[in-house]
Amino acid sequence: MSEASVIVHSTPDVLAEDVAARLVIKLVDAQAERGVASVVLTGGRVAARVYRAIAASPARDAVDWSHVDVWWGDERFLPSGDPERNETQARAALLDAVPVNPMRIHPMPATDWPDVEDPESAAARYARALADAAKPGSEILPHFDVLLLGVGEDGHIASVFPEHPAVYETRPVAAVRGAPKPPPIRLTLTPPAINTAEEVWLIATGTGKTDAVGMALSGAGPVQLPAAGVHGVTRTLWLLDRDAAAHVSPRLRSLR
Repeated sequence: MSEASVIVHSTPDVLAEDVAARLVIKLVDAQAERGVASVVLTGGRVAARVYRAIAASPARDAVDWSHVDVWWGDERFLPSGDPERNETQARAALLDAVPVNPMRIHPMPATDWPDVEDPESAAARYARALADAAKPGSEILPHFDVLLLGVGEDGHIASVFPEHPAVYETRPVAAVRGAPKPPPIRLTLTPPAINTAEEVWLIATGTGKTDAVGMALSGAGPVQLPAAGVHGVTRTLWLLDRDAAAHVSPRLRSLR
């Protein structure tokens, strides 16, 4: 398991610009090594800022977007194009502005997709898509170069909420019913799937995240605080603003 690194930024805007720059570099490096790159996107306001920063940056052209596979860590189980879907947000902020191969964009199923009857069948369908993209010898999941996660005020990541069934799930994708924040029905990668990513980046801003971030980095249990239980294979990176990092031990911090 990788050790966690913490980088603290002066403001949310500085954080978004830094994450955008880091993500471009990570994708370029992955393509230099393997010819392709794979990213797992998240949703939320900070993520949208990151995606817009990439779209606005001249550095984005260093990435061969036609060879980037795009996945999602979780999704609201809503109709296609619904503004609350993470896919809709990512397309508007970034994906519609760069030449991504449509066949390499892998959204989680929506309620109006054919053969999707309920969130359980949608989760199974996404699990099959992941398995179909896996290389021989890895029959369940493809390679993820970097997986982005927001951190909720309760310490949830993706749509894995404290003490909810998805915390205990061993399958790669789970249906979520009764989520404590709307909408209540969702799809999510599970912690075992998240933890196969080469790098996991956890992003948080604001005083509302202070307690969750502090507890996650001081040994909280993953059932009570899912953010404490996720990690990358080679790197786990916490990207925070000053407010979110207020309860993080000074010895863990690097400042930007």
